[in-house]
Order: sequence, then structure tokens, then C-alpha cells
Amino acid sequence: MSPSANRLFQRHRAKVAFGFLLTAAVASCSSPDKPADAAATTAAADSAATSSATPSGSPLQVVAEFREPQIVGVAVLPDGRVFGDFPRWDNNPVAPVAEIGTDGSVKPYPDASWCTWNESVRDEPQKHWICPQSVYADKTGMLWVLDPASPGLKGTIPGGPKLVRIDPKTNKVAQNIGIPESVASRKSYLNDVRIDTQHRYAYITESGVGSLVVIDLASGKARKLLATHPSMMGDTTLNIKADGHEMIDATGKRARFNADGIALSQDMQYLYWKPLTSYKLYRIKTEALRNASLSDAQLAQQIEDLGQVPACDGMEIDAADNLYMSTFEDHSIKRRTPAGKIELVVQDPRLQWPDTFAFAGDGTLYVTTSAIHKTPSWNKGVGKQDQPYRIFKMALPK
Repeated sequence: MSPSANRLFQRHRAKVAFGFLLTAAVASCSSPDKPADAAATTAAADSAATSSATPSGSPLQVVAEFREPQIVGVAVLPDGRVFGDFPRWDNNPVAPVAEIGTDGSVKPYPDASWCTWNESVRDEPQKHWICPQSVYADKTGMLWVLDPASPGLKGTIPGGPKLVRIDPKTNKVAQNIGIPESVASRKSYLNDVRIDTQHRYAYITESGVGSLVVIDLASGKARKLLATHPSMMGDTTLNIKADGHEMIDATGKRARFNADGIALSQDMQYLYWKPLTSYKLYRIKTEALRNASLSDAQLAQQIEDLGQVPACDGMEIDAADNLYMSTFEDHSIKRRTPAGKIELVVQDPRLQWPDTFAFAGDGTLYVTTSAIHKTPSWNKGVGKQDQPYRIFKMALPK
């Protein structure tokens, strides 16, 4: 997710205590303005009334529920351990990166020190989670945390942006790569990451400016690519909607979220991405991204426009190279087959802005709901979140 630049993610939560509900309870990034006509008002009320109900036959199972703060990312290790991240947008979560217990409990990860960010540690921005945006488990079982270091989405903390590898066997940081301001500027927002374990590279979408960031994991060298290229930028001519209402902020501007969703093909030969407020999907050969001798102009010539897909936030690719998309406009998950066909996977009113995906070792798909459309930025300053934030899981359809 990304601000218009960064302010699009302003959250309505005051400082509230962490809460969670157990999995046994009810099984689900700014929201529509108040409808003007009676019919629309009734529809909105019906939507709120049904958004927490479990539809008959839905394959979605609740893994965990949280009242506050807002969850965004999820990662699942081969052994089944589940992790989540809760960015510091306008609250100060005790566990901005957390291991989620089977009972829904939340444990600061890798420890309480890493999860602390206050005046006492301001001189150690590389040793603490400032505003972690993404957690990701790679094919070797390592856990990666991407920290854009922009609390409140008000600009990066100098020296704070980083990509961190944690070894879950020891629960210790194994690699910490600081991302310089020349790559992650003060207006940047590092958004999501995929790890190429074959070539030892990281590929990152950056939403604030609109770019890709590529990191050589062996050397730690980071490069910013294709900044403000049309394939990176959100489209403000579209009437992107959620719950049937166009996303317009308090100043009357349409939502604009730049490069966000990202996915790596199973053979690691192609990187896919798209701006969130866009109906276009793009890909490029990872070989080109790793070639530091290519200019942005030369890279742009290798971008493939894959045509129209639904607006979505998160993306992920399964073992059969189907591209899954968290399609928030109609509370659904869809997938694009290798042949380019768009298929509905599940539609469920509890999918209040489906956000980030993760695959478990057995192929089970996990997804978070972050209810971005119900935050004050898109509701004339009034937050309208009416259900817990959730982590779901489901078996994939054949």
C-alpha cells in the first residue's frame, strides 16, 4: 500500500492496546464516503451487517483476529510458524513484527528490543523496527522483514530503511542491509519484497516515489530502478472503488497508490508488479534487473505489459504459476492463469480489503485483511472499521 504519496495510509487508530480474538470466534488500506441517497445508505448498512458473517460454503478459515493495531503483512514458514507485521502508521504497537501463536497470541519478534522505537533508541535506527511494512518467508525458510522506516508515513527516518534476514532456527538477525537515502529517499515507502534464492537478490516495490529497488544480497548493494516510469505509477483517472464507492480523499482527490503488488515466478526468471490504483499488470526478466550496466531506458524496453487485471493490493504465485491477486474492489481473491485467464478464487464479505498473501509449505494460502478503505482518509475523517483485522487461510482450488 502506498500513500498519495505517503499520507494515503493515515490511520484512524489512537494509541490502543493490542487485542486479539481466538480462532474459535467468528471466522474476515480508507472507506467510502457516506452515501447521499437512501438506497446507497441501505446498501452500506447491509454491507456492514454482513461483513462479519461467515458465508455458507466459504473456504476461508480464520487463523487470528486483531482489534488493533492494523495488520498488513503475513509470512508462513515451512514448519507452519506464522508471522505478521503491524506498521507504525499512527499508533505504536508493542509488536510491530510478531510471531502469531496458534491461540492468536502475539509475541514481539525477534525480541522486545527490536520491537522498541522511542526517543531512547533514536540513534540506533538499524537495530529497531521503525515502521515495518512486509514480512516474507523465502524458499530456504529464512524470514525477511522490510522496514521503510517511515512512521506515520511522514518521511523516512535517516539511516532507518532496511531489509533484515532472520534465521527462525535461532530467532536471531542473520543479515541487516541498510538502504541508503540515494535509493530510499525521504519521500520513499518501501512496500513489498520477494527473495530470489537462486541468484541471491531481493526485489522490492517502492510506493512513495514509484520505483523498483533491487538488492544484491551478497554485497548488500541496493539500486533504485525505473523511478516514476508509467508502469510504476498509480492512475488517477480511474474510479477505483471499495464497497462500491469511489476512493476520494477529503480534498476531493482520487486515490493514487503507486508500485505495490509484487510476485516472483516459480523459476525466478520473471518479476511481476503493478501499481495498486491501476488495472495493468507488468513483468520483466529478473536477469535484466540484475544487470547493473542497463540504463532505465534500456530496462523500460524489456518491460512486458500483460494487459488488464483487477485492481489489487497483494500478489503471489503458486506452484503452477497462477498469479493470485487480493482484489479489494469486490471483497475477493482472483487469480491469473499462465494463459492469462482471470478466475475467481473466493468472494467473501469478510475480505475487507484483502491485503497480503503467503503460502504455507503444504500449499495453503494465507491472506490478511487491512480494511484500508475504512480509515478516516477516505471517510471525511471518520474511521468506519466495523470488524476485526484478520488472517485467513484456505486450501487452493484445483
